[in-house]
Amino acid sequence: MRYLAEPFLLGALKRGRPIEQFLGPSGTRDSLGVSYVEVRPAEGNYEIYLHAALDTEPQTYDLDSLPALFDTDEEDFGLLVATTSDPAAALDAAADRTGAVRERWVTQSMAGDEYRDYVLAGRPARSPDGRPWPTPPSS
Repeated sequence: MRYLAEPFLLGALKRGRPIEQFLGPSGTRDSLGVSYVEVRPAEGNYEIYLHAALDTEPQTYDLDSLPALFDTDEEDFGLLVATTSDPAAALDAAADRTGAVRERWVTQSMAGDEYRDYVLAGRPARSPDGRPWPTPPSS
């Protein structure tokens, strides 16, 4: 089983372990990319980061090693989209700000496996559960 059930998600965060979710394709026709969201425990809070990476023919499926989709200082580390003091609220904030769904969270670095599956499947328009890829709400 790749995805974490909610009690394990909350437990990982409470133990100081980050979680991630591959969000699928992003960018424009001229600059194709992929995005993923990370919830990271930080000094008693939970920070939610949105990452966007260039979707090239990867030499590795490690999302952290892909070049940034946008040329900004924030993207080197990810774009902080929310901070909460409660792990369940962090999952809600990730859903609200990035389109993440509770059923597809994985432990840190496992989002790269999701990316690998996405590439090997021919970059499908729908996620593994048959739903369209999440789209972050407009600001």
